[in-house]
Amino acid sequence: MVAQAAAITTSSSHLLFLTSCSLSRPSPSQLCVFDSKTLVPYPNSTSTYKKKRGGDGLKCMAVSTASEAKTKKSTFEIQTLTGWLLKQEQAGVIDAELTIVISSISMACKQIASLVQRASISNLTGVQGAVNIQGEDQKKLDVVSNEVFSSCLRSSGRTGIIASEEEDVPVAVEESYSGNYIVVFDPLDGSSNIDAAVSTGSIFGIYSPNDECLADIGDDSTLDQTEQRCIVNVCQPGNNLLVAGYCMYSSSVIFVLTIGKGVFSFSLDPMYGEFVLTQENIQIPKAGKIYSFNEGNYQLWDDKLKKYIDDLKDPGPSGKPYSARYIGSLVGDFHRTLLYGGIYGYPRDKKSKNGKLRLLYECAPMSFIVEQAGGKGSDGHQRVLDITPNEIHQRVPLYIGSVEEVEKLEKYLA
Repeated sequence: MVAQAAAITTSSSHLLFLTSCSLSRPSPSQLCVFDSKTLVPYPNSTSTYKKKRGGDGLKCMAVSTASEAKTKKSTFEIQTLTGWLLKQEQAGVIDAELTIVISSISMACKQIASLVQRASISNLTGVQGAVNIQGEDQKKLDVVSNEVFSSCLRSSGRTGIIASEEEDVPVAVEESYSGNYIVVFDPLDGSSNIDAAVSTGSIFGIYSPNDECLADIGDDSTLDQTEQRCIVNVCQPGNNLLVAGYCMYSSSVIFVLTIGKGVFSFSLDPMYGEFVLTQENIQIPKAGKIYSFNEGNYQLWDDKLKKYIDDLKDPGPSGKPYSARYIGSLVGDFHRTLLYGGIYGYPRDKKSKNGKLRLLYECAPMSFIVEQAGGKGSDGHQRVLDITPNEIHQRVPLYIGSVEEVEKLEKYLA
């Protein structure tokens, strides 16, 4: 064996960096270690080496080159949501004001996550005693979460109009704090699960102002000009969304976000108190074997939908029927569907002619996210993002998930 080497001598050993080594498995750079006490010369060379006990030759270990070392990421390298947003801002994808709005939403989600985790300790379980505009009993955390969300958005100084599922009408932010963006949100989706410590979440969407939007507000004398302008601005189709996302409060706190350039997931690191990037450019599988419907309403569905569900349960030639998974929290069910594929559905029935999910606060933001991930959101007949709302709390049926699964359902309902 012939090698050209540079020797580094220590008190007990010599290290050789071999620039070329005639071994059974040649490597561009190897590290050879030998005992300094027993050195013999290379054949036909003034260099020395030690014979390996039990055999001839050097004991060498591969060493990564400088170029290889540069490509390796540090195990301590993390990217926070704030850092990621600043990169998007530098790239011209979003502006500084939108960065501030998203950051204020993430701060609201951190606060709500803490409230959810301490709900039973802080006596925030149970019903508040009030009923919201939807005619639903408000949980204590519904009210508190709505206040947290609204407060963070107002103090950001970059939002002009705030619309919440828990409020009767949208709210215009005071002029001294006024900004350009419209934020719609469901502060605590799945709050009925709070007392049982099941997954819940917050959903949000961000629009730019649009004075051309026409909504059916009629001649309601109880609404002043500011409130009417708010309603007109808010009632926009999902196609106009700039940003959409949700935060899931579960075994970990997950913040999923799209700014129209793919879907990204951040996890709240309790050590740092920061959302850290954990998944980039999430893609939903084209098909899946999981369906998520509340089958307790089966007898209230129309026959076409019943036939669809019955066929999913049929094992068919494969011998494997679809699996049923239903949490009862849109955020939880949707997040699983986003990662594993399949379909989530909340259809119309004999009691709820348009289903129960709100277009502005739930259906449109989730449909925007799933389309960015390569999936599809539909009301059974048309794309959810194409629907222009005619009222603030409008409900629509929702079928969302893998492209092939949603299109399969649309064929049944056609």
